[in-house]
Amino acid sequence: MASEPRRGFPVGLTIAVAIALAILVGLGTWQLQRLTWKQGVLARIAALQAAPAQAVEPVLERLPAGADADFTRVTATCPGLGSAAFLELYSVRNGQAGSRLVSACRVLSGRYGSILVDRGFVADTISARPAVVASDTPVVITGVLRKPEPGNAFSPPNQPGRWYTRDVAAMAAALKAPQPAPLFLMAETSSNPEWRALVPAPIPTDIPNRHLEYALTWYGLAGALLGVYAAMLLRRRKV
Repeated sequence: MASEPRRGFPVGLTIAVAIALAILVGLGTWQLQRLTWKQGVLARIAALQAAPAQAVEPVLERLPAGADADFTRVTATCPGLGSAAFLELYSVRNGQAGSRLVSACRVLSGRYGSILVDRGFVADTISARPAVVASDTPVVITGVLRKPEPGNAFSPPNQPGRWYTRDVAAMAAALKAPQPAPLFLMAETSSNPEWRALVPAPIPTDIPNRHLEYALTWYGLAGALLGVYAAMLLRRRKV
């Protein structure tokens, strides 16, 4: 009886495995890049937590020169902030839905005339809000400058009564804030200490860093794919 002819080299399968392998290795490498970025962020936050606050105006003045002010702790004196007009930005804190109140603060910077202040979080279970009354009473705020996070394809559109993305230009226009700085001031201290429902919450206290774990997972899947492919080739040679 004639022996069964040896199977040819699986070109199509090899191409598919090569594509899948490139994707898996690429994802692992991307996670290693994210790991480096996250370590830098965590180191900067750790330094920030012990750093003294700077006046906001000189920090903003350095922005045109390319300075990176993200995560910088500052102080600002904001006239009437405790009773200023505000926008409500949807947020979730400790698993609870709510709003972050965003108001404008006038600044005495040559380049910028205002900065948006995230005054803190109010849970959706609380319907009351701070009174909005025109005032020049100064409120000194200590907080952290943060770059606004852009929305994505899944972000709902902003509405007059509820905002979902930190659109500096649109928010400043709604608040009639002139020449807004391109950063948010995330308050660490309260603009309304008499109203405990408003909770300043500038930076997450626990930022996860699992990028090495994710990278090893992707590289492990790539190794497993290679092992299965090699075993399949060996089996074909024996047939």
